[in-house]
Amino acid sequence: MNDAVLANEDVLFEIQGRAGIITLNRPKALNALTRAMCVAIHDQLKAWEADPTVKLVIIRGAGDRAFCAGGDVVSMHRAGRAGSDEYEGFFFDEYRADYLTSTFSKPYVALVDGIVMGGGVGLSVHGPYRVATEKTLFAMPETGIGLIPDVGGTYLLGHMPGQLGVYLGLLGERLKAADCLYAGIVTHYVPSEQIEALTRALVEEDAAVEDVLARFHTDPGAAPLASVRAQIDRHFAGDTVEEIVESLGSGDDWAVGVKDRLLALSPTSLKLTLRAVRAGASLDLAGCLRQEYRIVCQIKQGHDFYEGVRAQLIDKDRNPKWNPATLAEVTPAMLDPHFEEPKGGDVRLD
Repeated sequence: MNDAVLANEDVLFEIQGRAGIITLNRPKALNALTRAMCVAIHDQLKAWEADPTVKLVIIRGAGDRAFCAGGDVVSMHRAGRAGSDEYEGFFFDEYRADYLTSTFSKPYVALVDGIVMGGGVGLSVHGPYRVATEKTLFAMPETGIGLIPDVGGTYLLGHMPGQLGVYLGLLGERLKAADCLYAGIVTHYVPSEQIEALTRALVEEDAAVEDVLARFHTDPGAAPLASVRAQIDRHFAGDTVEEIVESLGSGDDWAVGVKDRLLALSPTSLKLTLRAVRAGASLDLAGCLRQEYRIVCQIKQGHDFYEGVRAQLIDKDRNPKWNPATLAEVTPAMLDPHFEEPKGGDVRLD
């Protein structure tokens, strides 16, 4: 059986054998998410949850470069500048789809074969099975565009061991497969050339998903993160970003290099991220998504998101002018409104 259902050309849904398959279908845009894609995925998952012929769901990206490189932030930039509620609407619908992947009652398998950032993280990491390949490149680089690691990122990062989550959230570090496995971002590693065979096995075999994945899983090798883990846990244990920067500045060449990279990022985003990730350690996913929605709604009223997207994605001069420009200028009074319920209300995750 192969019943293709075309919701819109940007995301494809089909049933093959026992599996519902979601294909993010914007390969030229690295499968970046639009609001319509998020709504379609949410609604299709609801329908498949109620369909007894669908035993599991597989989500993948079209093309050979990306699973999903994030949300369409340039469109959000335009919507925010215009004062349109499409800005809040995108996050609202994106977070609902993300949350549903965590509560979905059937096996949900994300084939993270390529770039996975931002919105792609939200559609993969909250499900029970995440498969990396040698092409996997993970990052949550939001502090470089004046945002925070959202889509449940503060839950993922907040529940990582030691200070790994703080390090990854503040710095936006790019990780390959071995590091993703080490940090708990993915659950399995399968060479890219085996992904089609894995998909066929998941679709056709009357076997437990865990058993199929275990059969294809191989060792990705040593995780580079492990070699600097002790330094990460030492330097990123500070209660404030300033303390973290001071600790890094007194360290070795690796630490000083990390400090210099941190200081190039949005001071406001760094402080919001540290506070949100630390809070996320004691929240469930729904609580983290609610907190993140509050933060991004308030970010709309600020400066750095627009400046970060301009510098990185529109003009591409890679020279953002943050305001406030230094960590010292970002006060608790500036941060507090980001953690209050927005005028339009909190996100609903039904």
